[in-house]
Amino acid sequence: MGYKCVYTLAEIQEYLKNTVLFAFDFETSPRDKWRNDKSAALDAHKADITGISFSVSEGTAIYVPLKHRSGRNAENQAAIWEYLKLLFESKDVIKVAHNLAFESMFLYARGIVLQKPCYDTIAASQLTLKSKWEFRSLADSGLKTLAPALCKAEMTEFSTVTDGRFFDELNPQDEKTICYACADSDYTLRLYHVFNQWFDRFLPKHRTIVEEVESPTSVYVGIMKYNGILVDKSAMLKKQAEAAKKIVSIRNEIAGIIGNVEIGANASTSAFKKYLFVDLGLPVMKTTAKHQEAADDETMILLKEWCATNRPELVRLFELVQEYRKWGKLKSTYIDGYLRFIDEDIGRIHPDLMPLGTETGRFASRNPNMQNCPQKDNDPIGVRKFIIAPAGKVLLSLDFSQIELRVGAFYCRDKRMLETYRTGGDIHAQTTSVIYRIPFEEAADKNAPHYKERRTIAKNCNFGVFYGLFPTGLQRTLKFKAGINPTLAECETIIQNLKSGYPGLAKWQDEVKKRAAVSCYSETWLGRRRYLLGIRSSDWGKKSFAERCALNTPIQGTAADILKLACGRIISGLPERLWLKPMLQIHDELVFELPEDKVDEAVVFIKECMETQPFPAFDVPIVAEASVGRNFGEMKEMED
Repeated sequence: MGYKCVYTLAEIQEYLKNTVLFAFDFETSPRDKWRNDKSAALDAHKADITGISFSVSEGTAIYVPLKHRSGRNAENQAAIWEYLKLLFESKDVIKVAHNLAFESMFLYARGIVLQKPCYDTIAASQLTLKSKWEFRSLADSGLKTLAPALCKAEMTEFSTVTDGRFFDELNPQDEKTICYACADSDYTLRLYHVFNQWFDRFLPKHRTIVEEVESPTSVYVGIMKYNGILVDKSAMLKKQAEAAKKIVSIRNEIAGIIGNVEIGANASTSAFKKYLFVDLGLPVMKTTAKHQEAADDETMILLKEWCATNRPELVRLFELVQEYRKWGKLKSTYIDGYLRFIDEDIGRIHPDLMPLGTETGRFASRNPNMQNCPQKDNDPIGVRKFIIAPAGKVLLSLDFSQIELRVGAFYCRDKRMLETYRTGGDIHAQTTSVIYRIPFEEAADKNAPHYKERRTIAKNCNFGVFYGLFPTGLQRTLKFKAGINPTLAECETIIQNLKSGYPGLAKWQDEVKKRAAVSCYSETWLGRRRYLLGIRSSDWGKKSFAERCALNTPIQGTAADILKLACGRIISGLPERLWLKPMLQIHDELVFELPEDKVDEAVVFIKECMETQPFPAFDVPIVAEASVGRNFGEMKEMED
């Protein structure tokens, strides 16, 4: 192999001379304070870049040692970093990395925002097929896994080279050190070519998604990971104690009704179910997939309703069980769960955000799951208040307004929907007008009879209609999520009126399902594909689920692509705005930390990034709504 160690800026420039494409990889090691923390090498707050490898052609690479504790390191590193900053922020050179989020995080720690064109081979891996109908997962996409499978070469494991040491303890002049570091960038470059050849042959649109959507998003993810989320630990501990006390109080009240029956942490033990269905003889309202008695939240609601007529003395029990579960989830998920991931050295949570964590292309999150953070209009406990701005700064949130509905209107081309959005109208009032066949003015009148209930039903229809709403599903949603109890016949009428009032909708749904039945896949406008083998199943349940996925994917997936394109635009303008710190993404919302006196400037910039026409065909106005506050739970909406 043409691998070598270089020490001067001139040598680096000579190797990278006239290149329009290079792959790179960082070796990192923890600083002295965190040498006992094995995971610290992956944290840009606690580790440094030990060395960088570059590859511009297959079988060649250079390694630049920067912070090794033995042997020789590169000379005049200030000049090297000055050159590298220009290189990584260049808009003329393609930068390729395997796990671009990791590399961009370490660059951002040095004040460098990596720019397009860039390419993340992990993202490319997850958008290529490993079998006829199955895309690779994140677990299938490690460099050491892909190289043998696609490049026919075994790569040396990190542990074999380091033998329990950190990378900065290795001598950079040692052949094994050089070979290990250089192989990472060399095989990343090879994968770049392998994946692009595959894309060009089988799925050209996925190559565009990798280059234009997913790779810039990876940079954005690395920056969010570095910035993290500042939380009010004292408020969380206070709420934790309050929740624990509340749980004990509710449990004692339940015990006063049922005695010493063990209910567990979620009131779903076999002992509790035996008490309900055997000892009390209550009717079985639902069964599980294993044909056992269900005891989920819906069951508790159904039992409470049944008891209101037949056993009124038990109504309080089911109210208490729902309250017990609510406080249990609050404590375990949002208090204990968040507290577990606070970095005590920094005081922040740094969740793992996975931009390809779902089949539609929407983000997923873990450690902790920030995607299930309550919506701003459904946070009665104040979980969002845990997320705060540091002294002298504020939080700024930009949230897409009804982005999936706008995408749905774009797809189905219904004239009434399009007109509503193009004129800045109220889509929920329009849907109320459609399903109840009343004038729009009456539907929009807050003082009109039944306004609140009708609007609630219209909202639930809007958020489910594009995904193949059935009368039973609508009835269940309204009953268990909105507390409204329409009859099945009423739900059938609502859906019938909806389809006749929005004729473009039903036509689009039929076309999508027919296309998916032929091709066995559905895709977003940009071509992000999702295979749906169940759509040809003779099993009605499997086929019905696949049909809903076929309808869901174009809308939810295109909305996800629009958000990611906005992230890419923000990255382009971030080098001149390093005071603007992306820190969180939840659903259709981007959250930032910034100085208070920069809010107006930031809003103008971010709104432009989010509201820009995402692709030429998209002809529905996009609206991003801004709000600002000292904590995430008390954000004040800003006027345009």
